[in-house]
Amino acid sequence: MNTRIALLPLLVLTFLLHPSTFILHAQPAPLLAGAAAIDITPRQFPINVRGRIRHSAHSPLHSRALVFSDGTTTLAMVVVDNLGVAEESGDEAKQIASERCGIPPDHIMIASTHCHTAPSSNTREGDPASVAYRSVIIEGMAESIVKAHANLRPAAVGAASHPVPDEVRNRRWFLKPGKMPPNPWSELDTVKMNPGVSAEVLDRPAGPVDPDVMVLAVRDANKSKLISIFANYALHYVGGLPDDQVSSDYFGEFARLMPTRVRAGEDFVAMMSNGASGDINNLPFLLSRPPREPGEQVRIVASKTADAAWHAWKKIEEDYQSAVPIGMIERDITLQLRTPTKHQVARAKTILAIKDNKEIAKLPKKAESYARKTIAMQDGGKTTIPLQAIRIGDIGICAIPFETLVEIGLELKERSPFDPTIVVGIANGYNGYLPPPNQHKLGGYETWLGTSRVQEDASVRIIGQLLEMLAALKENGGKS
Repeated sequence: MNTRIALLPLLVLTFLLHPSTFILHAQPAPLLAGAAAIDITPRQFPINVRGRIRHSAHSPLHSRALVFSDGTTTLAMVVVDNLGVAEESGDEAKQIASERCGIPPDHIMIASTHCHTAPSSNTREGDPASVAYRSVIIEGMAESIVKAHANLRPAAVGAASHPVPDEVRNRRWFLKPGKMPPNPWSELDTVKMNPGVSAEVLDRPAGPVDPDVMVLAVRDANKSKLISIFANYALHYVGGLPDDQVSSDYFGEFARLMPTRVRAGEDFVAMMSNGASGDINNLPFLLSRPPREPGEQVRIVASKTADAAWHAWKKIEEDYQSAVPIGMIERDITLQLRTPTKHQVARAKTILAIKDNKEIAKLPKKAESYARKTIAMQDGGKTTIPLQAIRIGDIGICAIPFETLVEIGLELKERSPFDPTIVVGIANGYNGYLPPPNQHKLGGYETWLGTSRVQEDASVRIIGQLLEMLAALKENGGKS
């Protein structure tokens, strides 16, 4: 008897009883990717940006989108030149994009660069230019997704990193004895944010840094053209820009430089996302930096990160994959809002009752501002925030709607089932600072009531949720 014929009934029976046996090792569908950038620079001037009137643009603002699809799952990652796109505005843009190109809203990530020189995304009343800008940024975000989706084509992905350690510094410092000024509640913290550069005052940083520029590179499947580079760096905005102009800070300058670094075509899109940089900036603590002209330090940081992205891109070489699992999970998590103590409320009421300007001048810095925040938070409550986990082949991405302190990002990278893992901050809304519990114990600006609004162990819960989501993507071949 022919052996193949004899085995056939057995194979059929095995399939009927255990069909998963035949699909466990099925190859993922070929990857498609597309990218696009839409100019979202204000159309009207003057415009109010964080209390300062801007009369022109120092550099353009953009919404940059990168879309992936495997024919079954489609997802989008968007980076917007903005301080922090309000969740309401982002949700509106997601809905518009979904109606136009079919990507589910919960498969769209919108992350802000956190540049401090861009208008609000959600102004409904005030100066006409700011009110008009709401439509500009929402339409621009939606259109960047739609255009990137229209640009989908067979693609391959790879990832690598390269360090730029000399431009990231932890801004939270232990001070020498007797040098700590009172906080807004007339109490003494253990550490201070941005305490100056004097060796007579500074003792040591209160936390680490993350020096790596992470790069997700996307190219045509036939290797003929680079489609996009999605970069990530745990560094706040740089600043040092003209006070009367809007700007995209080093994030926009990085995007402008990258086509030259990689010799890419006109349709290439580079984007720099903000990492876990809540306590990381570019100030030269204990160093002497020569004076800079307006915008010069932005150009320096952009040039160094673009160089690092080039080095990371070169490390990928031929290590691209064109048939990889992709997936995205969005999960809401409910957190308790912090509440002030009775003493803090009483102190806040006392401060706000002071009317004499001389007495007000004697108060600690920001005392009135945080007194108002204290009163506003006394009723407590809960808030629900979105978390997202993304898989692109062997690459994991976490999206967190906070200014996330660097230790949280480092822990996620260390514990993630994906190597590498990119941690994106200020994504899908803005909910203040997210310090880990050990930093809460030290005090300082990033931990103050009103600056940090959610329960002190929120980072523990968020890390746990994200690791579960990443594990689910790892186990299920990219599907939620």
